[in-house]
Amino acid sequence: MSEFVWRLPSHGDGRSARAAERTRGGFGPDGGEGAAPTIATDRRRSTAFDNLDQVIHAAELTGWDGVLAPYDPLGEESWVVTASALRGTRYVRGVVEFTPTFGTPVYASKMSATLQTISSGRLDWRLHVDVVSDLARSLGDDLTGDDRYRRADEFLTVARSVWNDDPVPGAGFRGTGATHSGEYFHVLDGGFRGILSGRPFPRVILSGSSDAAVELSAAHADIHLLTLDDDPAVGTEIRLRAADRGRTVRLGLELPVIARETEDEAWARVDRLLHQVQPDAPTAGPDPDARPDEWSGFDAFGYSTRRGLVGSYEQVASRFAELERDGIDYFVVTAHPHIDELYRGGEHWLHLADPAGRTLTPEEASA
Repeated sequence: MSEFVWRLPSHGDGRSARAAERTRGGFGPDGGEGAAPTIATDRRRSTAFDNLDQVIHAAELTGWDGVLAPYDPLGEESWVVTASALRGTRYVRGVVEFTPTFGTPVYASKMSATLQTISSGRLDWRLHVDVVSDLARSLGDDLTGDDRYRRADEFLTVARSVWNDDPVPGAGFRGTGATHSGEYFHVLDGGFRGILSGRPFPRVILSGSSDAAVELSAAHADIHLLTLDDDPAVGTEIRLRAADRGRTVRLGLELPVIARETEDEAWARVDRLLHQVQPDAPTAGPDPDARPDEWSGFDAFGYSTRRGLVGSYEQVASRFAELERDGIDYFVVTAHPHIDELYRGGEHWLHLADPAGRTLTPEEASA
Protein backbone atom coordinates (compact mmCIF):
# COMPACT_ATOMS: atom_id res chain seq x y z
CA MET A 1 0.00 0.00 0.00
CA SER A 2 1.58 3.27 -1.12
CA GLU A 3 1.75 6.35 1.08
CA PHE A 4 1.70 9.95 -0.11
CA VAL A 5 3.16 12.60 2.18
CA TRP A 6 3.20 16.37 1.64
CA ARG A 7 6.37 18.35 2.42
CA LEU A 8 5.29 21.48 4.28
CA PRO A 9 6.58 25.02 3.71
CA SER A 10 8.98 26.05 6.47
CA HIS A 11 9.66 29.73 5.85
CA GLY A 12 7.14 31.20 3.51
CA ASP A 13 4.72 30.30 0.75
CA GLY A 14 3.19 32.01 -2.23
CA ARG A 15 2.99 32.08 -6.01
CA SER A 16 6.38 33.58 -6.74
CA ALA A 17 9.10 31.38 -8.17
CA ARG A 18 11.58 33.23 -5.96
CA ALA A 19 11.61 31.57 -2.56
CA ALA A 20 12.54 34.81 -0.77
CA GLU A 21 9.37 36.46 -2.08
CA ARG A 22 6.94 33.87 -0.74
CA THR A 23 5.41 35.88 2.09
CA ARG A 24 2.03 34.16 2.32
CA GLY A 25 0.96 33.39 5.87
CA GLY A 26 2.34 36.46 7.60
CA PHE A 27 6.07 36.09 7.00
CA GLY A 28 7.49 39.55 7.50
CA PRO A 29 5.67 42.41 9.27
CA ASP A 30 4.46 43.78 5.94
CA GLY A 31 5.22 40.80 3.75
CA GLY A 32 8.62 42.33 3.08
CA GLU A 33 11.35 40.28 1.47
CA GLY A 34 13.76 38.85 3.98
CA ALA A 35 11.90 40.19 7.00
CA ALA A 36 11.58 38.06 10.07
CA PRO A 37 8.18 36.59 10.94
CA THR A 38 6.35 38.32 13.80
CA ILE A 39 3.45 37.39 16.01
CA ALA A 40 0.41 39.30 14.83
CA THR A 41 -1.41 41.30 17.48
CA ASP A 42 -4.14 42.45 15.12
CA ARG A 43 -6.84 39.78 14.82
CA ARG A 44 -7.31 40.67 11.17
CA ARG A 45 -3.80 39.47 10.36
CA SER A 46 -2.57 35.92 10.13
CA THR A 47 0.70 34.37 11.20
CA ALA A 48 2.88 31.75 9.57
CA PHE A 49 1.28 29.06 11.72
CA ASP A 50 -2.20 30.01 10.54
CA ASN A 51 -1.05 29.25 7.01
CA LEU A 52 0.70 26.04 8.06
CA ASP A 53 -2.44 24.90 9.88
CA GLN A 54 -4.47 25.43 6.70
CA VAL A 55 -2.01 23.35 4.68
CA ILE A 56 -2.00 20.57 7.29
CA HIS A 57 -5.79 20.43 7.54
CA ALA A 58 -6.05 20.47 3.73
CA ALA A 59 -3.77 17.42 3.63
CA GLU A 60 -6.08 15.55 5.97
CA LEU A 61 -9.25 16.64 4.17
CA THR A 62 -8.00 15.64 0.72
CA GLY A 63 -6.67 12.21 1.67
CA TRP A 64 -2.91 12.60 2.01
CA ASP A 65 -1.30 10.08 4.32
CA GLY A 66 1.05 12.44 6.11
CA VAL A 67 2.87 15.76 6.28
CA LEU A 68 6.61 16.27 6.61
CA ALA A 69 7.99 19.22 8.58
CA PRO A 70 11.42 19.86 7.03
CA TYR A 71 14.60 20.63 8.92
CA ASP A 72 15.31 24.27 8.06
CA PRO A 73 17.60 26.45 10.21
CA LEU A 74 16.05 29.53 8.57
CA GLY A 75 12.46 28.38 8.99
CA GLU A 76 10.01 27.19 11.60
CA GLU A 77 11.23 24.51 14.01
CA SER A 78 10.24 21.11 12.65
CA TRP A 79 9.49 19.59 16.07
CA VAL A 80 7.04 22.37 16.91
CA VAL A 81 5.37 22.19 13.50
CA THR A 82 5.03 18.40 13.77
CA ALA A 83 3.61 18.60 17.29
CA SER A 84 1.04 21.14 16.11
CA ALA A 85 0.14 18.96 13.12
CA LEU A 86 -0.31 15.82 15.22
CA ARG A 87 -2.41 17.61 17.81
CA GLY A 88 -4.62 19.28 15.21
CA THR A 89 -5.36 16.20 13.07
CA ARG A 90 -6.85 12.75 13.51
CA TYR A 91 -5.46 10.65 10.68
CA VAL A 92 -2.37 12.03 8.91
CA ARG A 93 1.07 10.99 10.08
CA GLY A 94 3.56 13.65 11.13
CA VAL A 95 7.14 13.32 9.91
CA VAL A 96 9.68 15.39 11.82
CA GLU A 97 12.96 16.01 10.02
CA PHE A 98 15.90 16.78 12.30
CA THR A 99 19.63 16.27 12.68
CA PRO A 100 21.42 14.18 15.33
CA THR A 101 22.68 17.51 16.74
CA PHE A 102 19.14 18.38 17.87
CA GLY A 103 19.88 16.90 21.28
CA THR A 104 20.74 13.61 22.89
CA PRO A 105 18.99 10.53 21.51
CA VAL A 106 17.41 10.08 24.93
CA TYR A 107 15.86 13.54 24.79
CA ALA A 108 14.65 13.06 21.21
CA SER A 109 13.12 9.74 22.23
CA LYS A 110 11.38 11.22 25.25
CA MET A 111 9.86 14.01 23.14
CA SER A 112 8.76 11.41 20.62
CA ALA A 113 7.18 9.19 23.27
CA THR A 114 4.99 12.13 24.31
CA LEU A 115 4.12 12.91 20.69
CA GLN A 116 3.20 9.26 20.13
CA THR A 117 0.90 9.51 23.13
CA ILE A 118 -0.98 12.59 21.91
CA SER A 119 -1.22 11.26 18.34
CA SER A 120 -1.95 7.57 18.93
CA GLY A 121 1.34 6.58 17.34
CA ARG A 122 1.40 8.74 14.20
CA LEU A 123 4.94 10.16 14.50
CA ASP A 124 7.78 9.32 12.09
CA TRP A 125 11.41 10.46 12.12
CA ARG A 126 13.37 11.66 9.13
CA LEU A 127 17.01 11.98 10.14
CA HIS A 128 18.83 14.68 8.18
CA VAL A 129 22.46 13.56 8.23
CA ASP A 130 24.24 15.52 5.50
CA VAL A 131 24.21 19.19 6.48
CA VAL A 132 26.17 21.74 4.43
CA SER A 133 29.51 22.14 6.24
CA ASP A 134 29.34 25.92 6.70
CA LEU A 135 25.82 25.67 8.08
CA ALA A 136 26.78 22.78 10.35
CA ARG A 137 29.66 24.77 11.81
CA SER A 138 27.37 27.75 12.41
CA LEU A 139 25.24 25.40 14.53
CA GLY A 140 28.24 24.17 16.51
CA ASP A 141 28.76 20.92 14.60
CA ASP A 142 32.24 20.28 13.21
CA LEU A 143 31.77 16.69 12.04
CA THR A 144 32.18 16.03 8.32
CA GLY A 145 31.94 13.14 5.89
CA ASP A 146 31.36 9.62 7.14
CA ASP A 147 31.76 10.74 10.76
CA ARG A 148 28.25 12.14 10.49
CA TYR A 149 26.93 8.72 9.55
CA ARG A 150 28.77 7.01 12.41
CA ARG A 151 27.16 9.49 14.80
CA ALA A 152 23.74 8.93 13.23
CA ASP A 153 24.20 5.16 13.61
CA GLU A 154 25.01 5.59 17.29
CA PHE A 155 22.15 8.07 17.76
CA LEU A 156 19.60 5.59 16.41
CA THR A 157 21.14 2.69 18.34
CA VAL A 158 20.85 4.58 21.63
CA ALA A 159 17.38 5.90 20.84
CA ARG A 160 16.06 2.39 20.30
CA SER A 161 17.85 1.04 23.37
CA VAL A 162 16.24 3.50 25.77
CA TRP A 163 12.84 3.14 24.11
CA ASN A 164 12.42 -0.48 25.17
CA ASP A 165 14.01 -3.22 27.28
CA ASP A 166 15.42 -5.26 24.40
CA PRO A 167 19.21 -5.57 24.63
CA VAL A 168 21.24 -3.62 22.07
CA PRO A 169 24.52 -5.14 20.78
CA GLY A 170 27.46 -3.56 22.53
CA ALA A 171 25.40 -2.10 25.37
CA GLY A 172 25.48 -3.24 28.95
CA PHE A 173 22.64 -2.94 31.45
CA ARG A 174 22.28 -1.63 34.95
CA GLY A 175 19.02 -2.34 36.67
CA THR A 176 16.27 -2.33 34.05
CA GLY A 177 17.77 0.44 31.90
CA ALA A 178 20.25 0.61 29.05
CA THR A 179 23.85 1.70 29.56
CA HIS A 180 25.77 2.83 26.51
CA SER A 181 29.26 4.24 26.25
CA GLY A 182 30.16 5.10 22.70
CA GLU A 183 32.08 7.57 20.59
CA TYR A 184 29.43 10.28 20.69
CA PHE A 185 26.88 9.39 23.38
CA HIS A 186 27.00 8.02 26.91
CA VAL A 187 23.95 6.76 28.80
CA LEU A 188 23.77 5.21 32.27
CA ASP A 189 20.69 3.18 33.19
CA GLY A 190 18.53 4.92 30.61
CA GLY A 191 15.10 3.83 29.53
CA PHE A 192 11.43 4.69 29.66
CA ARG A 193 9.15 3.64 32.43
CA GLY A 194 5.61 4.49 33.43
CA ILE A 195 3.66 6.81 31.14
CA LEU A 196 6.50 7.04 28.60
CA SER A 197 6.49 3.32 27.85
CA GLY A 198 4.33 1.22 25.59
CA ARG A 199 4.23 3.43 22.47
CA PRO A 200 5.57 2.43 19.04
CA PHE A 201 9.02 3.67 18.11
CA PRO A 202 8.78 6.21 15.24
CA ARG A 203 9.40 4.86 11.79
CA VAL A 204 12.88 5.93 10.68
CA ILE A 205 13.21 7.57 7.25
CA LEU A 206 16.69 8.10 5.81
CA SER A 207 18.19 9.18 2.49
CA GLY A 208 21.48 9.46 0.62
CA SER A 209 23.38 7.49 -1.98
CA SER A 210 26.92 7.23 -0.55
CA ASP A 211 28.17 3.92 0.80
CA ALA A 212 27.89 5.30 4.34
CA ALA A 213 24.27 6.31 3.71
CA VAL A 214 23.46 2.90 2.24
CA GLU A 215 25.00 1.15 5.25
CA LEU A 216 23.08 3.36 7.71
CA SER A 217 19.78 2.66 5.99
CA ALA A 218 20.45 -1.06 5.82
CA ALA A 219 20.97 -1.05 9.58
CA HIS A 220 18.27 1.38 10.73
CA ALA A 221 15.84 2.65 8.08
CA ASP A 222 12.25 1.63 7.78
CA ILE A 223 12.03 3.75 4.61
CA HIS A 224 14.85 5.06 2.42
CA LEU A 225 14.08 8.08 0.25
CA LEU A 226 15.56 8.39 -3.21
CA THR A 227 15.25 11.14 -5.82
CA LEU A 228 14.72 10.85 -9.55
CA ASP A 229 18.43 11.69 -9.96
CA ASP A 230 19.56 8.71 -7.88
CA ASP A 231 20.72 5.46 -9.44
CA PRO A 232 18.00 2.82 -8.81
CA ALA A 233 20.82 0.43 -7.93
CA VAL A 234 21.14 2.31 -4.62
CA GLY A 235 17.75 1.02 -3.53
CA THR A 236 18.62 -2.51 -4.59
CA GLU A 237 21.85 -2.43 -2.61
CA ILE A 238 20.09 -1.15 0.52
CA ARG A 239 17.58 -3.97 0.37
CA LEU A 240 20.29 -6.58 -0.11
CA ARG A 241 22.33 -5.32 2.84
CA ALA A 242 19.19 -5.03 4.98
CA ALA A 243 18.23 -8.61 4.11
CA ASP A 244 21.65 -9.77 5.30
CA ARG A 245 20.67 -8.29 8.68
CA GLY A 246 17.24 -9.90 8.62
CA ARG A 247 15.58 -6.55 7.96
CA THR A 248 13.26 -5.11 5.29
CA VAL A 249 13.56 -1.52 4.05
CA ARG A 250 10.85 0.17 2.00
CA LEU A 251 11.90 2.53 -0.79
CA GLY A 252 10.47 6.01 -1.20
CA LEU A 253 10.87 8.95 -3.54
CA GLU A 254 10.96 12.68 -2.84
CA LEU A 255 9.99 14.97 -5.70
CA PRO A 256 8.14 18.15 -6.71
CA VAL A 257 5.08 17.74 -8.93
CA ILE A 258 3.31 20.18 -11.24
CA ALA A 259 0.11 18.66 -12.62
CA ARG A 260 -2.71 20.28 -14.56
CA GLU A 261 -5.74 19.22 -16.60
CA THR A 262 -3.58 18.91 -19.71
CA GLU A 263 0.11 18.39 -20.33
CA ASP A 264 0.36 21.76 -22.12
CA GLU A 265 -1.13 23.58 -19.12
CA ALA A 266 1.39 21.93 -16.80
CA TRP A 267 4.35 22.95 -18.94
CA ALA A 268 2.93 26.47 -19.29
CA ARG A 269 2.97 26.75 -15.49
CA VAL A 270 6.60 25.60 -15.41
CA ASP A 271 7.49 28.11 -18.12
CA ARG A 272 5.87 31.00 -16.22
CA LEU A 273 7.81 30.12 -13.07
CA LEU A 274 11.08 29.69 -14.94
CA HIS A 275 10.83 33.10 -16.59
CA GLN A 276 10.30 34.76 -13.23
CA VAL A 277 13.78 33.70 -12.15
CA GLN A 278 15.45 33.45 -15.56
CA PRO A 279 13.77 35.96 -17.93
CA ASP A 280 16.05 35.04 -20.84
CA ALA A 281 15.62 31.28 -20.49
CA PRO A 282 14.24 29.30 -23.45
CA THR A 283 10.73 27.90 -23.25
CA ALA A 284 10.53 25.19 -20.61
CA GLY A 285 9.98 21.65 -21.83
CA PRO A 286 11.01 18.05 -21.21
CA ASP A 287 14.75 17.44 -20.97
CA PRO A 288 16.14 15.87 -24.15
CA ASP A 289 17.89 13.14 -22.14
CA ALA A 290 14.99 12.40 -19.76
CA ARG A 291 11.45 11.15 -19.84
CA PRO A 292 8.75 13.47 -21.25
CA ASP A 293 7.06 13.71 -17.83
CA GLU A 294 10.21 14.90 -16.03
CA TRP A 295 11.97 18.24 -15.65
CA SER A 296 15.32 18.88 -13.99
CA GLY A 297 15.07 22.59 -13.18
CA PHE A 298 13.05 22.58 -9.95
CA ASP A 299 16.04 23.69 -7.89
CA ALA A 300 15.71 27.11 -9.55
CA PHE A 301 12.49 27.57 -7.56
CA GLY A 302 14.08 26.71 -4.23
CA TYR A 303 13.17 23.01 -4.06
CA SER A 304 15.58 20.64 -2.35
CA THR A 305 15.39 18.17 -5.24
CA ARG A 306 16.32 19.04 -8.81
CA ARG A 307 14.16 16.66 -10.83
CA GLY A 308 10.39 16.30 -10.59
CA LEU A 309 7.24 15.40 -12.52
CA VAL A 310 5.32 17.61 -14.94
CA GLY A 311 2.20 16.56 -16.82
CA SER A 312 -1.52 16.03 -16.87
CA TYR A 313 -3.28 14.49 -13.89
CA GLU A 314 -3.49 11.18 -15.71
CA GLN A 315 0.19 11.26 -16.68
CA VAL A 316 1.27 11.96 -13.11
CA ALA A 317 -0.98 9.22 -11.69
CA SER A 318 0.30 6.76 -14.28
CA ARG A 319 3.91 7.58 -13.43
CA PHE A 320 3.26 6.92 -9.75
CA ALA A 321 1.71 3.59 -10.76
CA GLU A 322 4.86 2.74 -12.69
CA LEU A 323 7.07 3.68 -9.76
CA GLU A 324 4.97 1.51 -7.48
CA ARG A 325 5.41 -1.44 -9.80
CA ASP A 326 9.16 -0.80 -9.58
CA GLY A 327 9.01 -1.27 -5.82
CA ILE A 328 8.69 2.33 -4.60
CA ASP A 329 5.69 2.79 -2.33
CA TYR A 330 6.34 5.95 -0.28
CA PHE A 331 6.24 9.39 -1.87
CA VAL A 332 7.12 12.80 -0.45
CA VAL A 333 5.55 15.39 -2.75
CA THR A 334 5.71 19.17 -2.75
CA ALA A 335 4.79 22.20 -4.87
CA HIS A 336 3.90 25.84 -4.25
CA PRO A 337 1.72 27.60 -3.43
CA HIS A 338 1.23 24.71 -1.06
CA ILE A 339 -2.43 24.82 -0.18
CA ASP A 340 -3.44 25.34 -3.83
CA GLU A 341 -1.27 22.54 -5.17
CA LEU A 342 -2.08 20.20 -2.31
CA TYR A 343 -5.81 20.55 -2.97
CA ARG A 344 -5.22 20.16 -6.70
CA GLY A 345 -3.32 16.92 -6.13
CA GLY A 346 -5.86 15.57 -3.67
CA GLU A 347 -8.81 16.34 -5.90
CA HIS A 348 -7.40 15.49 -9.33
CA TRP A 349 -4.75 12.77 -9.21
CA LEU A 350 -4.37 11.39 -5.69
CA HIS A 351 -7.84 9.87 -5.87
CA LEU A 352 -6.67 7.67 -8.75
CA ALA A 353 -5.32 5.36 -6.04
CA ASP A 354 -7.93 2.72 -5.27
CA PRO A 355 -9.29 2.17 -1.73
CA ALA A 356 -6.62 -0.42 -1.01
CA GLY A 357 -3.92 2.10 -1.83
CA ARG A 358 -2.93 0.62 -5.20
CA THR A 359 -2.46 3.32 -7.83
CA LEU A 360 -4.33 2.46 -11.00
CA THR A 361 -2.49 1.40 -14.14
CA PRO A 362 -2.51 3.83 -17.09
CA GLU A 363 -5.23 1.75 -18.76
CA GLU A 364 -7.40 1.77 -15.61
CA ALA A 365 -6.86 5.49 -15.04
CA SER A 366 -8.05 6.37 -18.55
CA ALA A 367 -10.99 3.95 -18.53
